[in-house]
Amino acid sequence: MASRTGPVAGDAQQHDGGDRCFVGRAAEVYPAARSDMVGAGDAAMTTNRSFARALIAVLAGLSLAGPAAAQSGATTASATPDRIAVVGVRAFPSPEAAPIEDVVILIEDGVITRVSGREAGPVPEAYQVLETPGGSALAGFWNSHIHLTRPVLMTASEQTDAALQAELDNDFTRWGFTTILDLASTTAIAKGVSDRIEEGRVRGPRLLSVGAPFYPPGATPVYARPFYEAFGLPSAEIVSADEAVARVADQIDGGAAAVKLFTGSIVGGDPDVVHMEAATVRAITDAAHRRGRPVFAHPTDRAGLDVAIRNGVDVLAHSAPIMGPWSDADVRALLAADVALVPTLALFEEAADPRTPVQTAIQQTRALYAAGGRVLFGTDAGFTDAFDTSSEMRLMYEAVGWRGLLASLTTAPAAVVGEEARRGRLAPGMVADLVVVTGDPTADLGALSDVVLVIRAGKVVYRRP
Repeated sequence: MASRTGPVAGDAQQHDGGDRCFVGRAAEVYPAARSDMVGAGDAAMTTNRSFARALIAVLAGLSLAGPAAAQSGATTASATPDRIAVVGVRAFPSPEAAPIEDVVILIEDGVITRVSGREAGPVPEAYQVLETPGGSALAGFWNSHIHLTRPVLMTASEQTDAALQAELDNDFTRWGFTTILDLASTTAIAKGVSDRIEEGRVRGPRLLSVGAPFYPPGATPVYARPFYEAFGLPSAEIVSADEAVARVADQIDGGAAAVKLFTGSIVGGDPDVVHMEAATVRAITDAAHRRGRPVFAHPTDRAGLDVAIRNGVDVLAHSAPIMGPWSDADVRALLAADVALVPTLALFEEAADPRTPVQTAIQQTRALYAAGGRVLFGTDAGFTDAFDTSSEMRLMYEAVGWRGLLASLTTAPAAVVGEEARRGRLAPGMVADLVVVTGDPTADLGALSDVVLVIRAGKVVYRRP
């Protein structure tokens, strides 16, 4: 997949439980969603919940055949903030590598310079020492499917640094994310958040965004229409293939790190799903690839999946349980097209509807991974209120096991955006993105959601109070 796209531009250029219950068909949900938006503030906060309900309702209703580790902040003489030593942890250097006990990780100027046991030598002078006894260090986590649709994030330019900091901590950094991929907002919204992070006014993950998505003509998803109305956003529907290609260039010029298509857009009524024309999909993917950007697609059903994989899409933004289990032929087609998957499994667990069973989504994920395909971790957080990663971790582990889960959080997404030589592993020369969790995640999977320390590009961006 990296052969289609090059590394994204540098950091500076890139820009508690969920409420996702099943509430009926879209025709019943849509008026309720509209009524949530009579004002700003608290009314706007309920928007995300309404959209989450609506998405799951429509998906389900389509008429288709250990104790916290102590931390110390000791420093050696003349310590500088650009030199950090993470000491006394168990390190998981990569999904394939065996863990290393009682490790010293040295970081200088944003780069890892050492990952080895204490026997390799003491911590040099002038390092800030961070000890997390009993903890485990892993490469920084990627969330490959989020949305900047929380009101504080959408209006970042109007927010205080303290308000934006609290939102970033609660939504992303406290869960270990050092890179997040926003799969639909606008380039202006993404830039508003990213600029504050890169200026150092707030601490947070690296933000990569697709900017505005691309919907088929006349086919804004039924669950998203109230959102566009409430916030006065411009339509993201395609007018023509030529216009779409021009918009790809405009959004990339504005900082977009990827492109997102709705190859199957849920509109309700008859038909329930509108599919993007193959020629348009191909025109958009070709335009994105010429600029070194990967293309994500929301497939929904078999027709949306087929038009995506036959026309250059790189990543499916959701699994598609409504189409049933994937056959060997389906998996071969995905592998031949080098298409990765962000399954968003917890979304379908919450739906709990027989037409979109989470076990089918798990089967699709397991089948692709077992055949050698790439699977990326993503939660759809922001569109939903489920920022806690526990459920997605558990379901992903069921689908792909420990090594597959760790790869989905680290090496797999780095490879998709052409950064596997710089990110995704704990090794000398890699960008110093890392997370420390309590305990041993191979013994207790819950440790992956129990984060005590996050370092991004050599800077501490989160320490649990």
